[in-house]
Amino acid sequence: TSGFRAVKTNIARHFLSLLPNTFSYPTTITMGVLRSGYSLLYVPITTNRCIGKSKIKLLQDGSRFFLIILKIATLFSPMRVFLPVSAIIFLTGVGYGLFKILFLEGRYGPTSAMLITMSVVIFMVGLVSEQIAQLRYDRSESRED
Repeated sequence: TSGFRAVKTNIARHFLSLLPNTFSYPTTITMGVLRSGYSLLYVPITTNRCIGKSKIKLLQDGSRFFLIILKIATLFSPMRVFLPVSAIIFLTGVGYGLFKILFLEGRYGPTSAMLITMSVVIFMVGLVSEQIAQLRYDRSESRED
């Protein structure tokens, strides 16, 4: 990313325990600040032109960055990840079951039941994760006082 993220020191300190040892710390702090309702200021900076070739590999670094974003999203707002996954699996199970009943004149099979059950389990895991995230957030808020 280009630019400089300016965050007050006392606010950034709240997120020190969440920071990884890898290159994703700017993303982690940014999402933590935004999730906590603080304002974030992007300050444009000028840099010297880079000499040489980029060492970033699209597939390897892109997939790693996607996993980092997924981890951070589940850390701060789990239902934004679990709810769509659960809904897609649920709709797939219901759709497959209806297709089988209406067009193949079969019974509502175990595959549909398994998909629907799996979607409910994923949704419940999302609810528990959301509660844990909220407790962690409330705990960090109480430390401020």
